[in-house]
Amino acid sequence: MSAGIGHNNGPSMEGGHKWRSFQWQKAREAAMPKTIPLMVVKMRVKRARELGLDYKAYAAIRQATGRDILALLFSNNALRVVRADAPQMPVRQADVLNAVQGAQKLALVHRPLAPEMISRANPALDFVDQAPKFTDSWSDMRDHLNDAVQGRKLAGDQVLIIGDTAIERDWSAASKAAGYLEAGRYFGAGA
Repeated sequence: MSAGIGHNNGPSMEGGHKWRSFQWQKAREAAMPKTIPLMVVKMRVKRARELGLDYKAYAAIRQATGRDILALLFSNNALRVVRADAPQMPVRQADVLNAVQGAQKLALVHRPLAPEMISRANPALDFVDQAPKFTDSWSDMRDHLNDAVQGRKLAGDQVLIIGDTAIERDWSAASKAAGYLEAGRYFGAGA
């Protein structure tokens, strides 16, 4: 029998629903280890350090995606590069990026900044491209971000976006990224 108009096709309300849900939860908990082996924790702490992340942020992203972070995607705002006549990022940001190991360091710059100029002035970056326009539709923004990520042979959930504005936070959802981190948290409170 099919559900009528207005039915949301939610879970069956037949007798035993709560018991089945309880059993499912118990089986799921039994299948998942209660603790992570110490060696795995040590490897993940080391990997978080290589990426310039605190362990808590890295562990949350790793748990949510099940994958490692292979690239960090910065906005020019996060890098504190906001003027064409001053295309170099501050020393603090450059030092943090130079210390990153085992991950691509990508940047998307908002107009009127030119990617080529930002790339030349910041050798710590592996790739620089134009950011989506503020006026782009959601699908245009998604396509733009996917082109940038896939052009680097990455999947969206292998990329952590580090930004400084609400629009840049939307990049994370549009590209199905591993997550979003505010620049202040990544570079430190004084950044």
